[in-house]
Amino acid sequence: MSATGVAAELAAWAHDLDPTTDDLVLAERALRDTVAVAVAAREHTVRPVLTPLAEVGQWAALAHVIDFDDLHMESTTHISTVCVPVALATGGGPRAYLAGAGVMARVGSALGWEHYAAGWHATTTAGALGAAVVAGTARGLGAEGLARAMALAVPAAGGMQRAFGTDGKALQIGMAAEAGVRAAALAAAGATADLGVVEAWLRLLGGDPAAVDVTGPAVPGGLAVKLYPACYALQRPISALRSAVAGIELDPAAVEAIEVHTPASTVQPLIHHEPQDGLQGKFSLEYAAATALLDPRHGFKEFSDDAVRRPEAQRLIKLVDITLDQSGDWLLAGEVHVVVRTADGAHEATLAYPPGSPQRPPTEDELGEKLATCLDGSGIDAAAITWDGSADLLRRAFTR
Repeated sequence: MSATGVAAELAAWAHDLDPTTDDLVLAERALRDTVAVAVAAREHTVRPVLTPLAEVGQWAALAHVIDFDDLHMESTTHISTVCVPVALATGGGPRAYLAGAGVMARVGSALGWEHYAAGWHATTTAGALGAAVVAGTARGLGAEGLARAMALAVPAAGGMQRAFGTDGKALQIGMAAEAGVRAAALAAAGATADLGVVEAWLRLLGGDPAAVDVTGPAVPGGLAVKLYPACYALQRPISALRSAVAGIELDPAAVEAIEVHTPASTVQPLIHHEPQDGLQGKFSLEYAAATALLDPRHGFKEFSDDAVRRPEAQRLIKLVDITLDQSGDWLLAGEVHVVVRTADGAHEATLAYPPGSPQRPPTEDELGEKLATCLDGSGIDAAAITWDGSADLLRRAFTR
């Protein structure tokens, strides 16, 4: 590639994007899922501290803070929590969303697993550039303008996993969304930029510019939809443990040991081993095991501070033994094998793909149940979540 190759190639792809029917179906599902999740966070404790952020930053942070938003597996990025709010705030619609989502997916994939494994928060590194393309597309920028917008977003393309379990994780998302909108505005105003910055930045963060591939659907590989409001790395072990004890009358007090065998890459973001509040519980494999055995369902209450602090949950947390192997390089590498040991014997299950993953897409009933849970008490009907009306819907939801 030339010095400006990555920026130019991605910008040309985004500018010329002609979404397929399947692309638009993905965009519609992402819209409904993201807006509903943001509405569900309307009373979250992080909301009062978001006021220094612009509207788009607040929406993006709220769409992410309860960790119920979708995920692009190949890039390990939460694409829609960045790209949907930017599309709504700028009036871009589904095509702008898909253009930015596609760039974010490809940039994140080019950064690769090593980038994520090193501790970067890939949603915010790749997200700033994706947001710039969403906002730039909404403004009607040409390919050269979109390339400059990406280059101008690079200075804000950061964020670390060390923030997981704190308000900083969601705030990083909001700042990435704002950075993209700002970069597009600067490009529209005529700001110059060295387009080679994008390729240099990719290399600096350990990525491979040659890995950028603009073929295939708008969002290669599709998006994983969470069915539990916690880190995506917990979706598979929770599902496996529920499967292991399905059909038996398990007394959690009778559990003597819980074994989890999984590739090391699948626990990369699970940094809290003795969680003391709900936010830490969302990044704890040990708590995932506890709630899977204690709770018949997994909604917001099950990841609250009180739920994590339950004596019975804390007892089970201490019984979890995790065995890691070094195979794989993504969150769904290999399989998870779980064993729940009681005096009556061992209950086991093995799982490769959890419900909601691209390999097991959510059914309409599963998605409908999730939307209903998120919108409960809001006075908002899922049918009201449209590209034309959702910006006003969010404004009303967050001014009550």
